[in-house]
Amino acid sequence: MSEQSNTRPKVPEGESRFYKTRQMEPNEKGFVGYETIWEPMQKEVEYSTPKQP
Repeated sequence: MSEQSNTRPKVPEGESRFYKTRQMEPNEKGFVGYETIWEPMQKEVEYSTPKQP
């Protein structure tokens, strides 16, 4: 049987409506993580006090 390779294949950057994911570099233990970058889903408007009646 053939042995598994110690390197992970490079995964292309994933893109969705509200976030992107990209593969990170392996750490000293060989763990490969994924970084998630979120886009804002809504606008924030500065609060203003309502007028007095």
